[in-house]
Amino acid sequence: MDVGRSPLFCDVNLARRIEQAEAQLITECSRASQRRTGTTTGFVTSVAGGVASFAESDSPFNKVAGLGFSGVPSAAEMDEIEEAFAACDSPVQIELAHLGDPEIGTFLIERGYRLVSFENVLGRALDRVERVIPPGIEVQPSNDHEFEAWLAVVVDATLHPDTQGVPWHEEFPRQILEDAERDATAAGATRYTALRDGVIAGGASLRMSDGIAQLTGAATAFEHRRRGVQTALTSARLADAASAGCDIAVVTTQPGSKSQQNVQRQGFDLLYTRAVLVKQS
Repeated sequence: MDVGRSPLFCDVNLARRIEQAEAQLITECSRASQRRTGTTTGFVTSVAGGVASFAESDSPFNKVAGLGFSGVPSAAEMDEIEEAFAACDSPVQIELAHLGDPEIGTFLIERGYRLVSFENVLGRALDRVERVIPPGIEVQPSNDHEFEAWLAVVVDATLHPDTQGVPWHEEFPRQILEDAERDATAAGATRYTALRDGVIAGGASLRMSDGIAQLTGAATAFEHRRRGVQTALTSARLADAASAGCDIAVVTTQPGSKSQQNVQRQGFDLLYTRAVLVKQS
């Protein structure tokens, strides 16, 4: 962590940039899912500056993201969105940034949405970045030849998360997690592999859009945890993002989690919180 570094301040304009990048990520991943499955039941629909997405049953890309920065959606718009999710036998999940228009929260609660969880968005400026790799660990781009090995480590680790902090309100089957990682790669995420003493110990991914570097996932195999793998994966992605011209890096974590603690040690600041609101179909 940089000594004397000023915390990154997040105003509404920066939050808008980050939420737009999130909406773009969900859009591209959902479309990749639909290409992979060949189904026509999925959808990606713009709504009040954000996006409503249904990729496939149980997918983590089934949500509404990016609301709050282009006005309150109309009742007719929400009727259409809710009907579309209902037709797919899926609840509507909305992830709403607290820096967005506060009237949207009231509007959604009046429509029957229920608060089920929170998630934190953290960020750091990329003006002073150096690659720090602990001894015994090597981080490299993940090539297609090792994809299945990378996927196995990432999914296994995701299925056995650290228990510190507020737990995720969702759990996904292994096949869904594997498919989501494939879709994220098809949507333009760059994969990284961490080797510890020559063995794959963890994996991560990075997506860059309009100067925003999204740390879109990282996982460490259980037997390699607390050995600096996450530090190495984060440092490598930050350095690459800075070299590519990004000015901000962002990551989403559960409140009070080990992941949040790790990235704060590497200079990330808490920018804002998303409320997770759900309405059953």
